[in-house]
Amino acid sequence: MKFSFAPMEGVTSCLFRQTHAVCFPGVDRYYAPFLAPDGSGVCKQGAWRDLRPENNPAQLPVPQVLCNKAEAFLAVARELQAMGYTELNLNAGCPSSTVVPKHKGAGMLQDLRSLDDFLADVFSRCELKISVKTRLGLESSEEFPAILEIYRKYPLAELIIHARDRKGMYKSEPDLEAFAAAFPHCPFPVCYNGNIVDAVSLGTVTARVPELERVMIGRGAAANPALIRQLQGGPALDKAELEAFLRRYDEALSQSGIGEHYTLGRLKELWFYLSSLFPGELKAYKRIRKAQNMADYRSGVSALLSGDGFRSDAVFIG
Repeated sequence: MKFSFAPMEGVTSCLFRQTHAVCFPGVDRYYAPFLAPDGSGVCKQGAWRDLRPENNPAQLPVPQVLCNKAEAFLAVARELQAMGYTELNLNAGCPSSTVVPKHKGAGMLQDLRSLDDFLADVFSRCELKISVKTRLGLESSEEFPAILEIYRKYPLAELIIHARDRKGMYKSEPDLEAFAAAFPHCPFPVCYNGNIVDAVSLGTVTARVPELERVMIGRGAAANPALIRQLQGGPALDKAELEAFLRRYDEALSQSGIGEHYTLGRLKELWFYLSSLFPGELKAYKRIRKAQNMADYRSGVSALLSGDGFRSDAVFIG
């Protein structure tokens, strides 16, 4: 089984990826948070900094692009190719209400003719491998057979299927029946994504699709940094290595020059997920969430870690 760490905006930056790879080796591929080019293919400089090879010395991630204009997509692809990248991923799955109305992310699934035209254009001119991360549909997974017919027309490097429709956001149960039904009809590598939080949830998926060889995990791995190691047969997370991971990540952010405000924001974003490792410790977690500076943050983390509320078998429930 190959395991990928999903792109998570505000969480899986290059500093997080580097820290995680050192502390919890074994992830096959990391995906970077999406680039969102304008109509001319121009992206924010911060997004490019995250992808510079010198900021990813151990392993280049797979960049993801949130875009519905072929020319913009191709402009980003050319920049990535010049940086040494060989693959990029199209985001056709983001369910955000700020994205979908613009016909981006899962919004690309609203108009299959436009999706087809977009893919035809980029596959005819892009020199990089292209993978796609998709939802099963907008309102229902019953839409997916027609969506898959579009994808089947192109030589995708990989199809990552988040096994929910857009309507289900991150709350609905993954539709394993729809995923299992689609899997045999995919002429390219397929990666499952959606609600993998422990060995039991992974086993439920592989029981339905025994041939599955690729899994992408996002929120479950952010909540338990050792999750992929565990799924590979390794030991569960212990509090000492969690503390070491947090200290190393704190130091990396603090030394990066992004400033205390942004450092604090990144750490709080991660703790939204990590807090699930401390069930019943909502009051202690609130100190972290309410921290106004790094001193308050570190005091809150120290207090939480010094208690006995840590549970290595706790799982993230979004």
